[in-house]
Amino acid sequence: MSPVFIRYATEKDAELIADISRQTFYDTFSAVNTKENMDKFMSEPFTKEKLMAEVDAPGNIFLLAYNNDEVVGYARLRENNNPKKLNGLSTLEIARIYATKNAIGKGVGKALMEKSILIAKEKGKQLIWLGVWKENQSAINFYTKWGFKIFDEHDFILGNDVQKDWLMKKTI
Repeated sequence: MSPVFIRYATEKDAELIADISRQTFYDTFSAVNTKENMDKFMSEPFTKEKLMAEVDAPGNIFLLAYNNDEVVGYARLRENNNPKKLNGLSTLEIARIYATKNAIGKGVGKALMEKSILIAKEKGKQLIWLGVWKENQSAINFYTKWGFKIFDEHDFILGNDVQKDWLMKKTI
């Protein structure tokens, strides 16, 4: 794979962001969740229309990862969305960071993480944080390698299934 190129997404990328969001989420989690819960999640909170609306919403930053001309991943960063234990701190949240199925393990996550941390530094943030399903060991391993540490947990509702996400943070 060629080097990964990262660019900021714009409002014109909203449909692309929505499509890759839905594709990568489904590819990542459909094998370990019921069809009913996945269908409910994809048709209610994770619709194409709702995802497209996020792209231009205040406080959101979207990054697109490319290998040549092919989109191979993306990240959604959010400002001003602190969990209680981080109130009062200046933070940037990595709300989503995904690589396409064929690009996993090929440097896409690394490139997106590097850019996310750089943006947090440029914005003068104290911490960067994220939520990760506590059953997603490969993602937890990835974040741990980057120096993230668990500081709390919260519920994530996938369809009718209440799952636990660990909240992880890294000092900038």
